[in-house]
Amino acid sequence: MKSKDARLKHKGFFISFEGGEGAGKSTQIRHLVEFFKSHKIPVELTLEPGGTKIGQKIRELLLDPKHTALSHRAELLLYLADRAQHVEELIVPALKAGKVVITDRYADSSNVYQGLCRKLGLKSTIQLNQYATQGLYPDIAIVLDLPVSAAFARMRQRTLDRMEREKATFHQKVRKGFLLLSQKYPKRIQVVNAHRSEEEVRLEIQDLVTRRICQSKENSFWKKIKQ
Repeated sequence: MKSKDARLKHKGFFISFEGGEGAGKSTQIRHLVEFFKSHKIPVELTLEPGGTKIGQKIRELLLDPKHTALSHRAELLLYLADRAQHVEELIVPALKAGKVVITDRYADSSNVYQGLCRKLGLKSTIQLNQYATQGLYPDIAIVLDLPVSAAFARMRQRTLDRMEREKATFHQKVRKGFLLLSQKYPKRIQVVNAHRSEEEVRLEIQDLVTRRICQSKENSFWKKIKQ
C-alpha cells in the first residue's frame, strides 16, 4: 500500500497504533517513544484526529458528544480532511527528516470504523484514504486487541467522547473489523493481545517493531537498535 510518488521517499519509519477504545494505545505508545529515545533515535509523536492546528478544530467537531446529527459520510470526510492535512503538514516532513513517526490512529481506523462498521464500504474508504494520504501507509500498524467488556471497564472512570459512547454492539464490530483487516494485510498489520499485563504487551510491541526495522534496513535506525 505504498505509493510510488517520489514525494513520499524518506529515511524515516512510520508506525501507527490502532484498535478499539480503551485498549491501552496511549500507554503503549508512551513506552515505545521511551524505547526509541533510549536509543537516541529521533521520534515524532502525533495522533488522529487533531495532529495539526487545523486537525484540532476537526477533532472538536468529530468527538463532541453533542454532534449526534453528524452523518456517517460527513464523519468519514472530516476524518479524511484531518488526515490529508496531517500527512502533508506533519507526517511526511518528519519522515523526510529521518524521524520515527508514531501516530495514535491513522487510515486503518477509517477503514474499520467508517468503511466496515458504518457500512460505507471498505473498498471506498481504502480508495479515499489513498487519495488523502498520497498513498502513504505505516511500515507497521500495531492493533491492540481487547474484549469489549474489558475495554468498557477501563473506560468507566473517564469522560467519553462521541465515538466512545457508541453501543457495545458497535464496538464489537470495531474489534472484528480490525481482526478482519489484519487478515487482509498480514504483513503490515500486527495484532497484539492487549488483555495481558502492561509489561507483556510492551515487550511484544517492542519486539515486533524492532524486528520490522531490522528487516527493512532502509534507514539507519536498525544499526542503533542492534548496538
